[in-house]
Amino acid sequence: MSRLPLFDGPDDVPPAAASLAPKLRALAERGVFLGTSSWKYEGWLGSLYDPALYQTRGKFSARKFQAECLGEYARVFPIAGGDFSFYQFPSAESWKALFDGSPETLRFGLKVPEAITVPRWPRHARYGARAGRDNPDFLNPTAFKDLFARPLWRHRARVAVLMFEFGTMAKSVVSGVDEFRKRLGAFLDELPPGFRYGVEIRNPEYLGEAYFQTLRDRGAAHVFNSWTRMPELIEQVDMADADTADFVVVRALLRRGQPYEDAVKEFSPYRELQKPAPAVREALRLLAERAEGEGRPAFAFVNNRLEGNAPATVEAVADALL
Repeated sequence: MSRLPLFDGPDDVPPAAASLAPKLRALAERGVFLGTSSWKYEGWLGSLYDPALYQTRGKFSARKFQAECLGEYARVFPIAGGDFSFYQFPSAESWKALFDGSPETLRFGLKVPEAITVPRWPRHARYGARAGRDNPDFLNPTAFKDLFARPLWRHRARVAVLMFEFGTMAKSVVSGVDEFRKRLGAFLDELPPGFRYGVEIRNPEYLGEAYFQTLRDRGAAHVFNSWTRMPELIEQVDMADADTADFVVVRALLRRGQPYEDAVKEFSPYRELQKPAPAVREALRLLAERAEGEGRPAFAFVNNRLEGNAPATVEAVADALL
């Protein structure tokens, strides 16, 4: 794939985001693309988003904000993470609405639905009758191609990377790294060209030569990730052979040891940066600089639940890179 085209000039950037937009533009020109895990956060009103744009009859409209804030996000960021696609197979119509409703210059890092990456459905009420049962579509290339890749295909130029997120897998479901990498390799072998693919795991014991080689042989990226039960991001940066593709993907999600629910309680509604994570920022800087030095694009996605406000974290990382 060719280098991504960049977003428009700074004239239309809202005043509250004026300091961040030119920094991200300069980095994008160098092949470093910084964005956030999602974009529909009312806590960003006043700092990233202009509240006046989402008024209906003199009052703030949550519906208008949810429907329209992506356009304002794209005036600042070159890339956005799409966590929404993890929970369903979006239809061709919903893909069209997303891409037609956002500027051509905005690219997406999309999560592949969990229906492809969950070996056994969690015992949770939201899974209904499936809860606790084995998933017949786990690493099913036909399901991926028919239900996800084909409806998305016409928009592939707007997709920076497709990410397969695998939650922690118990040995009773997947016996270990050898079984996983064999099944993963066979799956990746069947995937259509035209997309970048990244693999994110939550089993730290899988991180080793055999797993990394499985990805490298197929041009897929290990998704460096900061998460509660994974090694520190800075440790992953230093792992031998962890760079497995001609591009880099990193997701800064949670600090090690902090459960997701605790981060939500601590940081909601994500209005401001509350607890800096210097080691994660340094890892993001190192990954971006290493990729740039090797002529590889780098795609980084930052979550509010890391420090309390993802745009502020992104700006701190951008400042360290400029």
